[in-house]
Amino acid sequence: MKIAVAGTGYVGLVTGVALAHIGHNVTCVDIDVRKINLMQQGISPIYEKDLEELMEVNKERLNYTTNYKEAYSNADVIFIGVGTPEKEDGSANLTYLYAVCDQIIESVKKDVVVVVKSTVPIGTNDEVENYLNERVNNGIKISVASNPEFLAQGTAVHDTLYATRIVVGVEDDYAKDIMTKVYEPLTKEPFNVPFLTMDRRSAEMVKYASNDFLALKISYINEISNFCEKIGADIEKVTNGMSYDPRIGNKFLNPGIGYGGSCFPKDTKALHFLSQEYDSEIKTIKASIEVNKRQKTIIFDKLREKFDDLENLNVAVLGLTFKVGTDDVREAPSLDNIKLLLETGANVNAYDPIGINNFDRALFQDKKLEKYRDNLTYFNSIEETIKDSDVVLIMTEWPEIKEFDLSKYSSLMKTPYIFDGRNCYNLDDVKKHDIYYNSMGRKVIENIKISL
Repeated sequence: MKIAVAGTGYVGLVTGVALAHIGHNVTCVDIDVRKINLMQQGISPIYEKDLEELMEVNKERLNYTTNYKEAYSNADVIFIGVGTPEKEDGSANLTYLYAVCDQIIESVKKDVVVVVKSTVPIGTNDEVENYLNERVNNGIKISVASNPEFLAQGTAVHDTLYATRIVVGVEDDYAKDIMTKVYEPLTKEPFNVPFLTMDRRSAEMVKYASNDFLALKISYINEISNFCEKIGADIEKVTNGMSYDPRIGNKFLNPGIGYGGSCFPKDTKALHFLSQEYDSEIKTIKASIEVNKRQKTIIFDKLREKFDDLENLNVAVLGLTFKVGTDDVREAPSLDNIKLLLETGANVNAYDPIGINNFDRALFQDKKLEKYRDNLTYFNSIEETIKDSDVVLIMTEWPEIKEFDLSKYSSLMKTPYIFDGRNCYNLDDVKKHDIYYNSMGRKVIENIKISL
């Protein structure tokens, strides 16, 4: 089938490449000329495991262009994978979505199915279909399908090809038949992905309900972790005991410094906003948002409890992205904590294997922080970052950090105080070294006695 994909971010580009991989001819459309030029050279504009390899393998079925008229004019299916960022009030900004709709209206020459993969408020697909059909000319019929994505950054390619399920929301047989044909290869060997069809509003809700449930689970275990510290329990032993219950499982039970990225923060706020609009506030989602906001800076709070004054303190920050396997820093706890460190007078050295450029752009979008730029230095190795530092804060559990030789903390740092927001190290291993180690939901290891 001839498929066009609007947007070449994490959702759009991965979707386009995956559809090409299962045999479709795909044109990826973006208004960003720089990104299109990169992709035409076989270079992915986003960091995602296996993506460039699949772009190369399927290059005969992939085209990248800014010419939306040509891409949409004769497409059988048009996927929309543009961003729906949150507004200040937490609601979803649909500006980019409707901009693509206007381009489709201007371009299509035959009946087409428009597939909304972007995460949108419940009811949006109904509104999009009405918007399109009220404005399109020449008797063309546009059917809209909701097809939410469930990928995770860092494993997006695998999550798309070997998805836990494909959810499609449709309101007519034409759209259902087309979407069945689009995804038929993924329902067979070697992928064997379950294919679910339902009404559009239910499909939209599946996305929010799934993401927000996972966000709730993260927030819950973080609160339990914080309480474990108060009562002297070990969160790792607690979660291990919980994980044997099949109703709970072992996923999303790792304590940390909150969730970030492009999905969970935005989707929890959007669903909470929508529930208020319907006068049916979902209080558990509201609680998750509040818990996560506090959790993101809990490592800074621990630091303040230990050090009375942070001015001129040399702080090394290991990890800047919101999770491993991605260069995405949206809603990353590192942003909140480094901002606080700079504002309290600390000197910050920072390390991340792939996220430094994105982090620097994101941090200094706040022009008020420009005056602290000289107090922030980036390094390409952990050793350089921690050398002569007073404190280390661990923000992301990159393998390079988890596998780092613990003895180097005491040999390279001025005072080996480590605050680990991701529980990178085994406590029995930590006990063998002359370091102070404060992690999440576990006993503090105090193997040094240094006057502060």
